[in-house]
Amino acid sequence: MEPDDSVLWARSAEGDTGAFALLFERHAKAIYNYCFRRVGDWSAAEDLLSIVFLEAWRRRDKQLPPGKVLPWLYGIATNVVRNRRRSERRYRAALARVPAAEPGADFADEAVDRADAARQLRHALALLSKLPRRQQDVFVLCAWSGLSYEDAAFALAVPVGTVRSRLARARGALQELDRAEGHEPTEVPHTEETAEG
Repeated sequence: MEPDDSVLWARSAEGDTGAFALLFERHAKAIYNYCFRRVGDWSAAEDLLSIVFLEAWRRRDKQLPPGKVLPWLYGIATNVVRNRRRSERRYRAALARVPAAEPGADFADEAVDRADAARQLRHALALLSKLPRRQQDVFVLCAWSGLSYEDAAFALAVPVGTVRSRLARARGALQELDRAEGHEPTEVPHTEETAEG
């Protein structure tokens, strides 16, 4: 039987790279999916995943309560995504000051499934981007990543009640925005079952 996250984290704090590698194997997919859902780009999500785990290794001396390694990683990922967005804004502002280059040929030849999935994700991200950033963070952690209210609260360093209220407001706003754009009402993922777990 493999040791739980808390044991692996304690070993990592002592410099055990094997223990940290096990944590990476356990949680890399979840953190990658979270990053992808926030930025909508496969390769950017891979880069962000690397940054999250580099930051976790750098901060491996942090004392974590039992069972909170994954929520803590989600917290790091949330900050990494925010930092990326700030960098992108600065980059776009710098590019706006440079004369536009001639457009190049489009060599994208993605499969139909992937293109459709990307279109749906862009629509979802466009709706999500209309919410306040704090509601976005809670919605993605709870509804898309499946964190309990308690773990999302830990990841974002806010009270559980704040997570609940932000999530409720986010769900309501997203349904209204979706209806306003002429879409059939869609079922917004509900997390009551994960809230207790």
